Amino acid sequence: MVVFKEEGVFQEGALILVDKPLKWTSFDVVNKIRWCLRKKFGKLKVGHAGTLDPLATGLVIVCIGRWTKEIDKYMGQQKEYVATLQLGATTPSFDLETQVNREYPWQHIDRPFFEEAIQQFVGEIKQIPPTYSAVRVDGVRAYEKARKGKGVAMPPRDVYVKEIEILRFEPPQVELRIVCSKGTYIRSLANDIGAACGSGAYLADLRRTAIGDFKVKDANNMDELIVFLQEKS
Repeated sequence: MVVFKEEGVFQEGALILVDKPLKWTSFDVVNKIRWCLRKKFGKLKVGHAGTLDPLATGLVIVCIGRWTKEIDKYMGQQKEYVATLQLGATTPSFDLETQVNREYPWQHIDRPFFEEAIQQFVGEIKQIPPTYSAVRVDGVRAYEKARKGKGVAMPPRDVYVKEIEILRFEPPQVELRIVCSKGTYIRSLANDIGAACGSGAYLADLRRTAIGDFKVKDANNMDELIVFLQEKS
């Protein structure tokens, strides 16, 4: 999906839905789009409406030209994710960026037990972001300190989780659909759910499926988008 304020005129503004590939950063997506357009259009404002971790895939909204004025509006909209939790272990980053640092029993977790445990995470909750995150602590990105082995005191934040739905329950893996507010860390939610179950958990896979009314099913594959942009340029 590519929407123009004026048909085909990137300078006037465009909105592009991108299905971010695995291991790409959101900035990689922005930089690639900017590079594709630079030859014909010169310098254009290009920005994204919400970071997605490199180990996650899914929907990223990219705004171009005058549409960049709308970025804050899109960033504030609720998000939908499909997350796979690996029960019975934790990692320092709460996902696959780091190795397992501790293992826990998980055999006691049946579906009724799990369903009850996740209910405490629906609604307004306090959440501590992962130390391996882009949150600034004393002016420095938390992950920069964490990767150097330094302790980081992460301040809790208020977030809102509208819905958690179990899509697949096959312990030690569980797949969830999560609808939540801006600023919610699904990695932290995975870690906290594991603790609430008397075990551990980390995020094994994450896909953002929606931002507000925008759906990943309408997003552009990155390879196809590059071809389209180069043809326009």
